[in-house]
Amino acid sequence: MGRYDMVVFDNDGVLVDSEPISNRVLAAFLTESGHATTYEESIRDYMGAALHRVHDVVLERSGKRLPEDFDDIFHARVFAAFRQELEPVAGVPELLAKLDAEGQPYCVASSGSHERIRVTLKKAGLYEHFGEQRIFSSQDVGRGKPAPDLFLHTADAMGVRPERCAVVEDSPLGVLAAVAAGMDVYAYAAMTPRERLSAAGARALFDDMGELTALLA
Repeated sequence: MGRYDMVVFDNDGVLVDSEPISNRVLAAFLTESGHATTYEESIRDYMGAALHRVHDVVLERSGKRLPEDFDDIFHARVFAAFRQELEPVAGVPELLAKLDAEGQPYCVASSGSHERIRVTLKKAGLYEHFGEQRIFSSQDVGRGKPAPDLFLHTADAMGVRPERCAVVEDSPLGVLAAVAAGMDVYAYAAMTPRERLSAAGARALFDDMGELTALLA
């Protein structure tokens, strides 16, 4: 056994390269809904968050609620784009194969809905590495990141202590959530400024999935 009993992966932006697609669709839909948002602002404000955070931030800033069917329309648009364009993050298939060979247990804990996690993992060809028993969503706990609830629930369900978990995240919200759960965080700095991930409490930063097994060891 390695130094961790469990490696907990975020999904969007860590396993599947969904963040560029998702934030492009979200920014366009928010703008269309009367809340002008650029792609860069969407990444800054919403990357790593559950959709309820988008509603909260828009209400706080504008005093207006998003339409009741916002989530349904957004999911339909983003899933259509995923089915066309989505790929795994570079190096992830090789990384998971290596962890399998080493006998290192791992799972996924994502702000996305169960449906989104399954759609993306299947399209990216990664679903068979996880299966139903190792997929956790903020839907399971009610409060998304930066609250630690999802990571604590995941550790409990997998039968491991939080301090024996390593989390792989790519957003400051996710890093904050994992640190609050008492877990070590390894931050993939592909789309977020390194200083924001460090400030949130990441133990180490990396730019290439090929580097992760050495960091975990």
